[in-house]
Amino acid sequence: MDQIISNFNLLFQFPTVNLKIIIDGVMVGALFALAAYGLALVWGVMNVKNLAQGDFVIAGGYVAWFSSTQMGEYSIHPLLGVPLAFIVLWGVGWIVYKLVINRVIERDLFTSLLATFGVAIMTAQILNLLFGSDTQSIQLPYETLHLFGGVVDLPIAKLIGVGLAGVLALGVVLFMRYSRTGQAIRATAQDPRAARVLGINTDRIYAFTFSLNAAICGAAGAIIVMAWVIQPFYGIVYSIRAFVVVTAAGLGNLPGVIAAGLGLGVLEQYGALIFGIGYQQAIAVLLLLIVLIIRLAQQQRVRQALQ
Repeated sequence: MDQIISNFNLLFQFPTVNLKIIIDGVMVGALFALAAYGLALVWGVMNVKNLAQGDFVIAGGYVAWFSSTQMGEYSIHPLLGVPLAFIVLWGVGWIVYKLVINRVIERDLFTSLLATFGVAIMTAQILNLLFGSDTQSIQLPYETLHLFGGVVDLPIAKLIGVGLAGVLALGVVLFMRYSRTGQAIRATAQDPRAARVLGINTDRIYAFTFSLNAAICGAAGAIIVMAWVIQPFYGIVYSIRAFVVVTAAGLGNLPGVIAAGLGLGVLEQYGALIFGIGYQQAIAVLLLLIVLIIRLAQQQRVRQALQ
């Protein structure tokens, strides 16, 4: 307890530490928001709660890591691993949809959760068999900026990652808003039966949406491996964070997803400093429980008001 109080007092004694925490939290929170937006797409359009979300993120990270460090003279620049992971995970998402997801779209919630949980376990085991259980990362040849006398360090690799995440998010938003396919996705999310009457092939839209979600996760993983580390069984960590963000923000609320993702990143960094790095993941789980309790309480008040 004394250590926790000491860490908390540190925030007041050295205000620049707060700036470092906020910067680190915003950087990692941007990637949480990116993965969560993909989950919101699948959840809102297909009503499928994808428990393999984080495992797609890790798979994308391994695609970028392998293509840039393990292919000898054919290795590519790590930044090119982002579009490569996007393309590869798009294909993986399409295969998973055809083999598993299209069989559970019309089923109950428990069936979809069980199916995607099986996909998550299988993905983690395949990654473990292919690449081993050691943590991996890509060392980019970029320097680290030191601000405020070295108290705040700002790795250029992380800045590049945040920039790539922003570009990808903007591209997805523009695609969803202005393309015919994006309009078809939004129409299917609002009323699948009416969309079919209007001539929209909803099965193709579902396949496209799930593949797009997997591709977004893959790109996020490729960015993560350039600034942090990945490991085959880290997927559940990112899945929980994505569920926290989407549950807090609500479906179809992109500004809310961004705000919740950034907020979660900052809170985790504060929690790691005050309580210790071992409690960082517990904070995400605790936030998920708090959000669920608040949502249930709101639903209960609405029911009582209607009665």
